[in-house]
Amino acid sequence: MKQCLINNTVDVKETIRAIEAGRKGIAVVVDSNGYLQGVATDGDVRRGLLAGVKLKDPVTAIMNRKPTKAVSSMSQSTIIELLQQSGLEALPLVDADNYVVEVVLLTDITQESSPGQASGFSSALIMAGGEGRRLLPLTENMPKPLVEVGGMPLIERQVRKVADAGVSRIYIAVNYLAEMIESHLGNGNQYGVEIQYLREEQKLGTAGAVSLIKDPLDGPLLLMNGDVFTSINFQYLLDFHLMHEPLMTVAAIDYHVEIPYGVIKTEGAFAKRLEEKPSQQFLCNAGIYAISPEAVSRVPQNQPYNMTDLIEQSMAEEAGVAVFPVHEYWSDIGTHAELDKARTELKIVKETLGDLEEYDENDVNIELNHRRAA
Repeated sequence: MKQCLINNTVDVKETIRAIEAGRKGIAVVVDSNGYLQGVATDGDVRRGLLAGVKLKDPVTAIMNRKPTKAVSSMSQSTIIELLQQSGLEALPLVDADNYVVEVVLLTDITQESSPGQASGFSSALIMAGGEGRRLLPLTENMPKPLVEVGGMPLIERQVRKVADAGVSRIYIAVNYLAEMIESHLGNGNQYGVEIQYLREEQKLGTAGAVSLIKDPLDGPLLLMNGDVFTSINFQYLLDFHLMHEPLMTVAAIDYHVEIPYGVIKTEGAFAKRLEEKPSQQFLCNAGIYAISPEAVSRVPQNQPYNMTDLIEQSMAEEAGVAVFPVHEYWSDIGTHAELDKARTELKIVKETLGDLEEYDENDVNIELNHRRAA
């Protein structure tokens, strides 16, 4: 429980760390005496980021000041009912004076499936058909997804991460040196999943391979580019998608551009304001998506089609496109500079935690996220 508790003076960055470290999907905000002030969930963090809240802002900018809570005098059955009726996975347990005595997790008291499972995705699709020209000469005789990061091929890291999230079927779209990827990953048995390969006879763009999925989808499709290295929590992406019910959800990273000059704001021929070395902030496509079955059905069969086409088509519809801000670690392993950076980050994490094999993957993700936020 202690890892879930944070003081009401901490910032959003430390709030995220508490949510991840506590593994209950919630940070409970208390005052200096331990009395409940509010709670913050991953959803609160993402909504805050979309509204312009910064990681250095106080938790009070995003927290729910009137959270659902249980009182220690309640029976276990009453607490379970309260959680289920509220649609919550966790809540604070307080005494008669509002002092936090525990953080109750529904799965702990019902012995249901563990949290962090994104099994609500019908399946996942990893786009691994690109040639990786920007990584030449590494990719001259090897497909980019097999480039190693931290001693493991990137696509194997992706498959393991998707499998750990509880998604049991993974499609992999292949083209360039496809046989090498298929030989390395096999049918997925060693990762506890079923892998099916979507072989592009012609290059189908960044989304055309979706049309090669022949099995019916009974839920959203998790799609990610084969060159993305990230510690994103797929369960949070799924929750966000299901909450907003769009045609598709696009994960987006926060990108800052620093302008090294004084910017002059004008009206006509006259200067009205001077901004000294301002920065601009953008949300950029992270190459990770939750796509509804309806949107999947709109991808044309066996012809080149890009994800930007699907996004623009979906934006024109009433259901539209939701944007999921990513505060976790994210890197596009598309250039030598990004590859070197990711390798360095994992090396530092290994030195921080010791032998990676001795630690839960969640510990690695938390450390990566903390480094990104810093």
